[in-house]
Amino acid sequence: MVFTGIVEGTGIVTEIVHSKNLSKLTVQTSTEFCQDIKIGASVCVDGVCLTICTIDNDKLKFDIMMETLSVTTFDAIKEEDIVNIERSMKLGDEIGGHLLSGHVSSTVKISKIETPENNHILTFQTSSDVLKYIFPKGYVALNGVSLTIGEVDKVKKTFNVYLIPETLRLTNLQNKLVGNRINIELETQTRNMVDTISEINKESIHG
Repeated sequence: MVFTGIVEGTGIVTEIVHSKNLSKLTVQTSTEFCQDIKIGASVCVDGVCLTICTIDNDKLKFDIMMETLSVTTFDAIKEEDIVNIERSMKLGDEIGGHLLSGHVSSTVKISKIETPENNHILTFQTSSDVLKYIFPKGYVALNGVSLTIGEVDKVKKTFNVYLIPETLRLTNLQNKLVGNRINIELETQTRNMVDTISEINKESIHG
């Protein structure tokens, strides 16, 4: 399934049941979001592609597997948390952001929040493994939101994004605090390009 990174709104976690290597997540959404939605459909929840297992009016239930729990914020999700939600693309839909798979790479931590007039700037601390795919003016998905990268500091291993009021209104990024973890999906073309160049360089050194 493919998503655009243009979040349609938010939902509220009403129940989370943890068992060995599996969690069951229930998210209450709007009636409009659930219109014509079916069991088996894919929904991007905080950037993670999940399959609907049960529909109960405006409540959607998902199973979260062990691998997903290990690389996302879902290992610590709790009831009443607000999550971003987006339905998968249909043929002919406008791509307002950039193409996402919903396969989260890892998480990053908010290290600074700045709110100058009419601006909201989030700075994230990450690892060298993630930062090698992060470039100024490139794309990244944070909790499923397609965003343009601002400044990148390779020494401090940080990068930031600038959020417009509409993004804050529609998503849960407005509620996040310093220290919170955020799901990150790296842009596929950038990742492939960096990996390809790295392999070419290795071959030229050892060749």
